[in-house]
Amino acid sequence: MVTQLNINESLLQEALALDDQATIDALVETALREYIQRRKRLKVLDLFGTIDYDEAYDYKQQRQQA
Repeated sequence: MVTQLNINESLLQEALALDDQATIDALVETALREYIQRRKRLKVLDLFGTIDYDEAYDYKQQRQQA
């Protein structure tokens, strides 16, 4: 897929200096992958405290059965 992007030149140069990506395409792809990973992690963090656990569940007993 070909997409035209208007990217701030100073941001682009700084990103290229920080990474060893040979092309702007590779740099943008890496940035998108890292963005997606971060967003997925943030969604997982939102789940903390929302799941109810059974206080009576004995995980140690469950391990001994295996």
